Amino acid sequence: MIYLVDTNVLLRSVDFDSNLHSLTHNALAAARDRGIELVITSQNCIELWNVLTRPASRNGRGFSISEAEDVLQSINGLFQLLPDSPAVYPTWRRLVNQFGVSGVQVHDARLAAFMVVNAVPFVLTLNGKDFSRYRPAGITPISPDQVVSDNP
Repeated sequence: MIYLVDTNVLLRSVDFDSNLHSLTHNALAAARDRGIELVITSQNCIELWNVLTRPASRNGRGFSISEAEDVLQSINGLFQLLPDSPAVYPTWRRLVNQFGVSGVQVHDARLAAFMVVNAVPFVLTLNGKDFSRYRPAGITPISPDQVVSDNP
């Protein structure tokens, strides 16, 4: 079984000040213990960098470049990075048109496109509603609570 790890889970798992740190950390550990392959994309890394390096006054974490790089090195050591592929963009375009995606939701649509192209059926996310629209495309959102409770 393969799960894409959404950026919101990655962020909380490395943010020790987050009230969701323990939940996300435990969910990732529980998934690994059950043999679930956890993957990420370049899109996740870009989104994570954005939040980590953005000032706290703008809803970021205010990390320095070197601190953000340390986090990305750690993340890249823990998760398989799905390949960027020429098929992702046309798949993304199909998904945004098929599901009427606009605004900030286009970023999740790109993650969904990576999933479709790489046949990844599950996304581990704190925002299941953001991915539930892609169920007809074969994508199922799973919450960290479900993984921790052994009920995915």
